[in-house]
Formats: sequence, C-alpha cells, structure tokens
Amino acid sequence: MATKPMTKTQLVAAIAEELDSDKKSAGAALEAITAIITKEVSGGGAVTLPGVGKIYCRERPERMVRNPATGEQIKKEADKVVKMTIAKALKDSVNG
Repeated sequence: MATKPMTKTQLVAAIAEELDSDKKSAGAALEAITAIITKEVSGGGAVTLPGVGKIYCRERPERMVRNPATGEQIKKEADKVVKMTIAKALKDSVNG
C-alpha cells in the first residue's frame, strides 16, 4: 500500500539537509524552481528535470462528453492540460 506523499515542509527540510543549508534558503530555492516551471509551461514551453522527467503543456481539441448524472451529451471547449513524461532513469530505479 502506498504511503502518504511528502509535504512541502518535509521536502524543504530534505533539500536543506541535502545541501547543508538552512530551511529558509531551501524554501526560496523550491519557490524559484516552481515559479520558473510554471512560467515556462504556461507559456507553451517545456521543462526537463534531468533524472525526473519532462513537464509540458498539451492542447486538447473541442470534443463531445457525457454528463454522468443525466447521460446528456455536451460539447466541451478546447483546453490545455499539463502533462509529465517520467524519465527512464527514474522508472528503472523504482522498478529494480
């Protein structure tokens, strides 16, 4: 069974410990990375995190969907969705 995901506080503490730094600078680094990824992906670009994967934005076309409550067919407008492709190195480390 899966365990609970790491929280932001736990991640900042782990980064600070790994870098032999304080939590304030580790938190600032995490915020900066998040802001850079958000800016790049929302602008239509992609970000590759070596050893982790690639984060990118994909456009979905307009399509017909079904309302599960009523069964009625409705048209859903075109939209964008954020996707992530996991790096082979990370898959291999998880699987073996």
